[in-house]
Amino acid sequence: MSLTHYRAEYPRPQFVREVWSDLNGEWDFRFDDDNVGEAANWQRGFETDVKIVVPFVYETKASGIGEAAFHPNVWYQRRVAVPAEGQGKQTIIHFQAVDYLAKVWVNGTFVGSHAGGYAAFSFDITPYLAESGDNLIVVKVEDSNDCTQPRGKQRWQDESFGCWYVQTTGIWQSVWLEYVAERHVRSVKITPDVDANAVRFDYRINAGTAPQDLQLTTRITLEGALIRESAIAVDRAELSATIDLISDQTTWRVQTWSPQSPKLYEVAFELRSGGVLIDEVHSYFGLRKISIQKGKVLLNNTPIYQRLILDQGYWQDSHLTPPSVDALIEDIDAILAMGYNGVRKHQKIEDPRFLYWCDVKGVLVWSEMAAAYEFNDRAMRQFTEEWLEIVEQQYNHPSIVTWVPFNESWGVANIFADRRQQQFTEGIYYLTKAIDPYRPVIVNDGWEHTISDIISLHDYEERGETFLKRYADKDAITSNEISHMNFKYAMAQGYAYRGQPIIISEFGGIAFKTEEGWGYGNQVDSEEAFLERFRSITQAIKDTDYICGYCYTQVSDVQQEVNGLLTEDRQPKVPLEKLKAINLG
Repeated sequence: MSLTHYRAEYPRPQFVREVWSDLNGEWDFRFDDDNVGEAANWQRGFETDVKIVVPFVYETKASGIGEAAFHPNVWYQRRVAVPAEGQGKQTIIHFQAVDYLAKVWVNGTFVGSHAGGYAAFSFDITPYLAESGDNLIVVKVEDSNDCTQPRGKQRWQDESFGCWYVQTTGIWQSVWLEYVAERHVRSVKITPDVDANAVRFDYRINAGTAPQDLQLTTRITLEGALIRESAIAVDRAELSATIDLISDQTTWRVQTWSPQSPKLYEVAFELRSGGVLIDEVHSYFGLRKISIQKGKVLLNNTPIYQRLILDQGYWQDSHLTPPSVDALIEDIDAILAMGYNGVRKHQKIEDPRFLYWCDVKGVLVWSEMAAAYEFNDRAMRQFTEEWLEIVEQQYNHPSIVTWVPFNESWGVANIFADRRQQQFTEGIYYLTKAIDPYRPVIVNDGWEHTISDIISLHDYEERGETFLKRYADKDAITSNEISHMNFKYAMAQGYAYRGQPIIISEFGGIAFKTEEGWGYGNQVDSEEAFLERFRSITQAIKDTDYICGYCYTQVSDVQQEVNGLLTEDRQPKVPLEKLKAINLG
């Protein structure tokens, strides 16, 4: 099912080049609790007998260290050589995710820094490399328990509590080198247009000072058949092109993307100088549209009922880092086997290869930002900068159908009445829309919505009949006449319901009495009791006609939270086919 240029180990399947080096694996590692490393010139190399397996953080068993205690400063170093195929090109170092502040040196010279635990970043390290032989890469990572820092489900206390787990410190996604010509394609923003049967490309070119001889060719194929080829002269660093996709080479002349038929167009970008190929990048896109009309979410202009499951993306021995690409695929396959058509990726920005496989397999994704837990000017700045990076980086994935910047008033605890916090969420809404006007944005998932394209509610009611009574009067819920879950209102003060779609975006959370940990509500003592409760509340949601989707909590157990449909090591607690029958019934 994979696309032509997909390779399992390649960290960025939306933008593939042939020449690269994987820097995952063993690095030298050292704690720096007293923060003396920079003054002692560790950036030029440091002594240690400790090794760590990147991209697993020291808190995990998979890293080879497995120490849960918090350390605010950690150091990594590794020697690398530029391969023959990379000689004479620019060398870019990529970090898919480092939590939280990363500082990078090459051969003792400072390259740059990046703040934010979930967004990818990169540096051109060409000027700092030796002409031959090994090069020393040193990375210092600074982390904190500061609650103004977007941290998601990472604890800020010494012990785990509630639904907050062991923290993540340091490099936790892939590190790699990429080799490119000085003049190359920096990025391409891909926007499908179902109504026009077309696609728009917004190109960013590293064109140099004399781009007159550059030509960019875009070649689009579908299942091996050439659909369209277009060439444009590159006369500036940023340019755009809209390409018609109607073709007699494919059934129905165009192919749209959906969970039932996740068709993907492959695309190659070729940059030539004086007719000579100097850069080639492979990507893909899905022709699909998400819109809202009359209280429904539409996919390709047809109402879609979203059967989502909440996915926190934790693993037993590797925490936030997937142990392998196969583990990501296995999770997706299990989700589909349970009868769900999408996931709400909760409080985490996932590995791009997860999104790739959702694109390929037709899984709908809600992409949700990791929350901060305090509100002040610094918290707003840090959140905004990282969230905008993430929206740009994930924009091209057709599987992403909803942006979720805020959850349950975390980081905006007084949003119900505090005008400043309300205005902050409005600002994030409009900034997100400025980058991406084509997907709905939820503000704030669960309750106390300000401006939001979807009204999403969390309700862990155990009994279907009680749920049906509570939601029988839609107007009472949406007008704040009554509070769902008996303690939170749907809308923040000063905001009115405007006919948006309503989705129950958290419910269930059932746990067994035999499990050590916690779930929502009373724990059950048998498979029969589990399935009866699961059926009762799921059916009640489906029987409430104005609700157009749901999200069950959750895929798998996470540390002390044992309300998953799978155990932490991904063993089913009940037969998956029985869950599927209920979801699809």
